[in-house]
Amino acid sequence: MDGIKGVEAIVVGERGSAATGQVVEATKRLASVVVGMDPHAIELVHRTWMKEEFYLHRSIESTAALSALDIALWDLKGREFGAPIHELLGGAYRSRVLSYANGWYGNCRTPGEFAEAASRVVKMGYRGLKFDPFGGYFDYIDGAGVRRAAEIVSAVREAVGDDVHLMIEHHGRFSYESAVRIADAISRYSPLFMEEPVHPYDLEGLRRYRSLTRVPVALGERILNKEEALQYLREGLVDFLQVDLTNVGGVTEAWKIAALADSFGVKMAYHNAFGPVQNAATLQLDATVPNFMIQETFYDFFPQWKRDLIGDATKVVDGYHAVPDGPGIGVDVREDVLESHRAEGLEERIPGEPVWVVRGTWVEDDASRIP
Repeated sequence: MDGIKGVEAIVVGERGSAATGQVVEATKRLASVVVGMDPHAIELVHRTWMKEEFYLHRSIESTAALSALDIALWDLKGREFGAPIHELLGGAYRSRVLSYANGWYGNCRTPGEFAEAASRVVKMGYRGLKFDPFGGYFDYIDGAGVRRAAEIVSAVREAVGDDVHLMIEHHGRFSYESAVRIADAISRYSPLFMEEPVHPYDLEGLRRYRSLTRVPVALGERILNKEEALQYLREGLVDFLQVDLTNVGGVTEAWKIAALADSFGVKMAYHNAFGPVQNAATLQLDATVPNFMIQETFYDFFPQWKRDLIGDATKVVDGYHAVPDGPGIGVDVREDVLESHRAEGLEERIPGEPVWVVRGTWVEDDASRIP
């Protein structure tokens, strides 16, 4: 295989972010550093970029660019050797991956709307659902907001029964005091985990949350390296680690973090919200990680073009993704679909909604309620 040729080598990477333009620029700069390097030497590529990029440990743009290249290089290596990535990482521990649905509750605001949508998703075969029942509340949530959230979770639990995993998405937007009151109200519905219950930078708040609640905690999509992950693991602040392959340094760093987590008895549940390329690469890791628990998927709730991008190759059947067994990430990207969906500039924004919410669920009236 020839040396890394340029930005084209990164096409197999994927990133969804409000900072898409900045990631593109970081990718171009990364290309200027690594062009000509041996594409087999993935660890050396990582260290070379670390040496060059002074703010790598604090820059989502820089780590996203590195993640894209890393995924592309693993894919290229797998294709050269005719093997899926999981074979290069020690072989499959499992051939199918338990998956939970996200993105299914668009335009749901009332308990009845959530319950009806949840019933439809369970009929599709899913045995796990994640959702955000908090509307437009941010930082502080009042008693009315807590009660409404509890009513939504109760309605979903009643609709799907006790054997379906429920995961409560907080989107890292509450103070610890508000998050504790939420936990007190919702823990009776047996959530598998509470995701990012407090602001991600608020380690002290997370410590207090852990001391005052008994609900399992998931977090990690905004972790940028294994050293950050280690802090949460060492302090016992997390039960399900959700690092994101497109944020944390690709397959290379995400695999190392899974080994660290296993040493602390923590399960992996990789964050996986952006697209079918990320999904396919993440499934490769799921296949080989012994401490894997459950995988987030938007696959059935992607726009059609995203499924078309890989020829609809990673369908969810009876709540499981089959692990792709083709070479590299296991799927082929249709470049004609890619070309027809090129985007420039900033990601589209819906007025009144942050870009990270499931559309139609943000209740603007809530956002103005402050203590």
